[in-house]
Amino acid sequence: MTALGQAPRSVQGAPRQALRPRSSRSRIRVPFALAQSGAFFVLMALGAVPFWPVYRSTAFLVLIAATVVIGSAIALAGVFLRLSSFWILLLTVVAFALFGTALAVPSQALYGVLPTLDGLRELVGGVALGWKQLLTITLPVGAYQALLVPAFVLVLVGTVVGLSTALRSRRAELALVPPVVLFVAGIVFGPAEAALPIVAGLLLLAGSVLWIVWWRLRRRRIAIDRLLRLTRGTGAVAAGTHRSGNRAVAVRAVAGSLATLLVAAAFSAVATTVLAPGAHRWVARDAIVKPFDPRDYVSPLSGFRAYEQSPAVDRAQLTVTGLPTGDLLRIATLDTYDGVDFTVGSDRVSEASGTFTRVPTSYDQSKVRGTQTSVDVSVDGYSGVWLPTVGKLETVDFSGADASTYRDSFFYNDTTGTAAVVGGVGRGVSYRLQAVEPRQPTRSELAGLTPGTASVPTPSNIPAALRSTLEGYVDGVSGQGARLQAALAGMRAQGYVSHGVGDDEPVSRSGHGADRLTQLFTDKLMVGDAEQYAAAGALMADQLGFPSRVVLGFRSDDSTGSTTTFRGSDITAMIEVDTAQFGWVTLDPNPTPRKIPDVTKNDENTVSRPQSVIQPPPQETDPRNDQSQPQSQQDNAPDSPAWIAVLVAAARIAGWVALVAGIVMAPFLAIVALKIRRRIRRRRARDASRRMTGGWDEFRDSVLDHGIDTPETATRTEVAAAVGGSRAGVLARVVDRSVFAPESTDPGDADRVWKAVGEMRSQLDRGLTRWQRFKAQVSTRSLRGYHGRKPPKR
Repeated sequence: MTALGQAPRSVQGAPRQALRPRSSRSRIRVPFALAQSGAFFVLMALGAVPFWPVYRSTAFLVLIAATVVIGSAIALAGVFLRLSSFWILLLTVVAFALFGTALAVPSQALYGVLPTLDGLRELVGGVALGWKQLLTITLPVGAYQALLVPAFVLVLVGTVVGLSTALRSRRAELALVPPVVLFVAGIVFGPAEAALPIVAGLLLLAGSVLWIVWWRLRRRRIAIDRLLRLTRGTGAVAAGTHRSGNRAVAVRAVAGSLATLLVAAAFSAVATTVLAPGAHRWVARDAIVKPFDPRDYVSPLSGFRAYEQSPAVDRAQLTVTGLPTGDLLRIATLDTYDGVDFTVGSDRVSEASGTFTRVPTSYDQSKVRGTQTSVDVSVDGYSGVWLPTVGKLETVDFSGADASTYRDSFFYNDTTGTAAVVGGVGRGVSYRLQAVEPRQPTRSELAGLTPGTASVPTPSNIPAALRSTLEGYVDGVSGQGARLQAALAGMRAQGYVSHGVGDDEPVSRSGHGADRLTQLFTDKLMVGDAEQYAAAGALMADQLGFPSRVVLGFRSDDSTGSTTTFRGSDITAMIEVDTAQFGWVTLDPNPTPRKIPDVTKNDENTVSRPQSVIQPPPQETDPRNDQSQPQSQQDNAPDSPAWIAVLVAAARIAGWVALVAGIVMAPFLAIVALKIRRRIRRRRARDASRRMTGGWDEFRDSVLDHGIDTPETATRTEVAAAVGGSRAGVLARVVDRSVFAPESTDPGDADRVWKAVGEMRSQLDRGLTRWQRFKAQVSTRSLRGYHGRKPPKR
């Protein structure tokens, strides 16, 4: 061991010529590589099947085909040009930048092909943010914004890694990992209802089994050919016998695999039919909190009276073309009652009505029975976060200069048919709705309705006066549908309509809380408007067993041809009940407006009071409700200094640079981390002899990473000769003596070997440029099946 302590000699003159062994990889021909590329294309296409419900667009199909071709070209270039992993990574990054905009962000591509700065910005941002955006948006997404980027990254990286593994690794079966990862990712990011899950899964399984069988047969054939070359003396008869036996084995293997697949397919079909899971399939989007929460906004029903006050009552709110006369233009659907307000969604329980998602392309309403309708809406005086819609929405298209802004801020709840635009809409906004108007029962079918199974939050603080009045309405009536009709008919017969906003109208308080509804049913005359009657009607339907909710919107019988102008006076509220026969059915609980009698003239017990000298103040109308959240008043903060804005801009630029640098450097850092972990594991081995051989393995790995080729079956002495210098030879002899000597290894000798290895690794870097040292650090030659796993010969 004395020689290991000497000063290290220079190895600059060490020979670095390639001593490459012959291997099966060097005999890859172009037709063979193209055939494997085609087979791998099929595997990647099968792996991408679960992503189809996520996108459902031709842009996705183009992306899959083009990206697999691009990734295959990179992998083939690496095979035939013998490129290192660094150059393959560099080619992948360049392909990502050149083709990513056209394939993954087509809306930002110049002429549909060339990348742009905005496109590259969205492309890079989509790598980090596109995954979560896919989970917070309604499916399918098509080519919306940069949501194709996750699929592009998975397919590009998977193709490059998978095909390179198949053509350059000893274990080509590992090439199946990228298609499987793509398949699982499609399930995780996809909808709760998968597209052809059994067929897609069985096809991928069949392709994977055939891939494994084929590559193992190929390795067997290569091994037999090598054996035949070593036994040339047996003659051509032996060669023919081996080849025919190889063909027989291949036939049996393929036939057995196909038979196994057929049995597995039959068993899977039976199992999925007989043992179908009863619970709803959980996917990642079920755990993501949606970005729009309707509970952050005031109940739109509480602003009902604002439309009945001047000047809103006579002002044009919306101009609608294509809406049949008398149909309802929905503002919002409210299904949660807490004794104070009817609201959209509940803060006590998680309900589907409170979950809003973005709609990038369209909603699939093919299961809804109804009539297709197309409506154009132009906003005049209306404003608010709730976007008026009709029926069950399929698509919405905004027009104007800010169309893309409204489109990006649009959210929809398909359970209730309620739409919202974050930031609100105002005058000048125009949009077109494509929707399906669900089929409604005829008047004669209403009495036969029975409650459906929809889930709505249970109302609380229901007034006792409402229950007692309801009992009187339905007394002696049988049948749930008939009892509901009797309850609404009784309220329409006894009720009078008054908004309480004019001098000639009787007093009628706004609101629909428990106290206001109690007053509605206990006053001598039932006086209110659609705000109270709709709330009372929904609560009565709930008491009768029907899931119910309130619908706020505009309704008018005044139209000019196919165009209707809704004014504030056209505001109304109705109810919807879920039925087993028709689903959600719209019912009108509002009484027909008629003259309200003066109860003071008909009441004989009324006592005349002397007129007071001081007249009471006049009745004030209800204050206007602007449907906005209350805000505290505070002084405006002084403007920030200019240097803070400069620092913020610099920090933002630095953040983007760090993000891009992190994405580019992540593979290199992973390679360095793997090497450090390997070095620590070798140096901490419990046995001194293993630590010493681990030190030699570490040195040989450094030699490989520095580009010095060694024979596949080279001994330690031969490796030292390839490196050059006397110190490498001394290290080889010391390690050989430790391995083959009868006595145990001294732990101190192992420590000295590792010290010498560290010095010799540093010596390999001397005289190299920074770029050459970096290439050695990130080289994967020693990681991918490196030479020297077997104990070398003496």
